[in-house]
Amino acid sequence: MTFDDYKVVLYRQDDGSWVAEIPALGGCYALMDTRQAALAELEQVFALIAQEHQDRGQVLPKDTTEIVHA
Repeated sequence: MTFDDYKVVLYRQDDGSWVAEIPALGGCYALMDTRQAALAELEQVFALIAQEHQDRGQVLPKDTTEIVHA
């Protein structure tokens, strides 16, 4: 599984910062000042999580996220 195999949720907080997350992977999120920075950081976080799974001989879980209201 690669970064592109997962749905990314992106939203702005009340203070103007941006959160980007992959709901299918616990702990895979980034909080940054801009949307672009949050997405870039999320890719780095994903890479770390993917490497941890690989090091343990585990596969990343399949994304079962459903978008209900967009």
